[in-house]
Amino acid sequence: MMNDNDTAYYAEEAATLGDRVVAAREAMGMTQKDLARQLGVKLKTVQGWEDDRTEPRANKAQMMSGVLGVSLSWLLSGEGAGVPEPVETPELGTDLSSALRDIRKLKVELSQSVRQLGAIEKRLRRVL
Repeated sequence: MMNDNDTAYYAEEAATLGDRVVAAREAMGMTQKDLARQLGVKLKTVQGWEDDRTEPRANKAQMMSGVLGVSLSWLLSGEGAGVPEPVETPELGTDLSSALRDIRKLKVELSQSVRQLGAIEKRLRRVL
């Protein structure tokens, strides 16, 4: 996720919580609407977090770190495992860009499926 050279890019001095939410969401190829749906909140709520008008409650911040694939400490403070500093990339063709978006979307869906599978397994273990 993040190497030592990237430590300060989204650190507390350089970015806000909202900046880090935007960076992590975009790194996952998600829209604000996608994130809101995955977290079970309204679009306006995600927009408020990203614009630094409001802050997520602890349970939503924890969920968000899992959905976005970053550590909770990075999300809140900029320290720890987060997203790497953006680098200039050459212009990709439409087909390659589309394929990359599809891969990111699939990664998000797989992550959500794994969480759902874990919850179902937990319920089954309680019954057994």
